[in-house]
Amino acid sequence: MPPKTDNLIARHEYILRRLQETGGVAVDDLCTALGASIATIRRDLEDLEGRSLLRRTRGGAVPIGPLFYEPFRHDSSFQDRVSSFAEEKRRIALAAASLVSAGQTVALSGGTTTTEVVRCLKVLTDITIITNTVNVAMELSNRKDIEVIVTGGHLRGSWFTLVGPLATTTAEMLFSDIMFIGVDGIDAKQGLTCTHSAEAEILRKLVQHTKLKVVVADHSKLGAVSKYLLCPAKEIDQLITDSGASATAITPFVKLGISVTQV
Repeated sequence: MPPKTDNLIARHEYILRRLQETGGVAVDDLCTALGASIATIRRDLEDLEGRSLLRRTRGGAVPIGPLFYEPFRHDSSFQDRVSSFAEEKRRIALAAASLVSAGQTVALSGGTTTTEVVRCLKVLTDITIITNTVNVAMELSNRKDIEVIVTGGHLRGSWFTLVGPLATTTAEMLFSDIMFIGVDGIDAKQGLTCTHSAEAEILRKLVQHTKLKVVVADHSKLGAVSKYLLCPAKEIDQLITDSGASATAITPFVKLGISVTQV
């Protein structure tokens, strides 16, 4: 249900969540949904733009696109990864973010799905983020109400990840309440896998040091196996995937006692 008109924080949260769900909002639609005046909604959008949470357009707003992605504008490989199952990733991210409460420490791996999770987490305050990815840190760099801890390490350019001995050593000293894990593949027998050995090493440390382990993966990742093991599937608490995942793909994880959410 949309919030009451006089609840500023709730209105802002509603606007940001609609942006994540639909990829854009219109002033007229927000006025109708929230029962607010055009002047009120425009002030809300102006305020949110001032906090770098969206970009206003003629008659509405769209999610903000950080400038550090500009060098990849014409990189077809990068653009393909971003656009692949984009709508599914937004839904997964919204479900993931709903698991987080104020005061918690959240660890995130790299990847397109976890980046969407970070964008959904922007509506929260008083949380701490642990990450080994530069883009996650930059997405949150203007938020003084969110503490961001970056592992350091050697930059692996294919998805902004920091790896190597420094990153792994730092990860050994960090603990979180919940970790959102993006994978190249998750198979009930072979486990969680990725394509880079150094990345697998640091993520293993972060996974070992979190209370709640949540895999965020679209249905194309289910049953897939990549090169390097992150951890056995039985160590995972929850899997959030999209409605395109078949019962056949999900059943092996349910049998392991993993809570599966489809969105």
